[in-house]
Amino acid sequence: MIAAGDIRPNMKVELDGDPYLVVNADHVKPGKGQAFSRFRLKNLRTGAVIEKTYKVGEKLKKADFVVRKMQYLYSQDDNAVFMDLETYDQIEVPFSVIENERYFLQENLEVKVLLFKGSPVGVDLPAAVELIVVETEPGVKGDTASGGTKPAKLETGAVVQVPFFINEGDKVKVDTRKGEYLERVK
Repeated sequence: MIAAGDIRPNMKVELDGDPYLVVNADHVKPGKGQAFSRFRLKNLRTGAVIEKTYKVGEKLKKADFVVRKMQYLYSQDDNAVFMDLETYDQIEVPFSVIENERYFLQENLEVKVLLFKGSPVGVDLPAAVELIVVETEPGVKGDTASGGTKPAKLETGAVVQVPFFINEGDKVKVDTRKGEYLERVK
């Protein structure tokens, strides 16, 4: 159990048997009355976002996750297939659970899969991945000085904004948390 006043963003708690990610935490101490905490919580099973308010003394249950190191193998129907690196068991994670992360998955990429009561509820990706640009408008000579960007489609289907000098076939490093271009890889 953890006190409401000690909860911070990115912590995971359990409410009504479901795992939630704390998206936002506001701790309020009004001039009159008792202090309270207001949270914006994302259900890790359904993706629904709710807001809850707790008095400062109330306690919430910390979610009990198992983190397994796994390797992404392939996609099948509406699922991503991962292999446990210790037991070699394979599990399927629905794309609805990993909506944003799915666009950065490459074959053989090692990730951490979050399991809650035996069911996968999320994937922790490496901070950055290197992907090949498969579609973008060609850069025009002289455009590099303006510092502008253009959309580029990557091999996994993700679309990110890249500088004008990036061309099809270039390999780029992308931040998986923000989905932003970091640098061109030589």
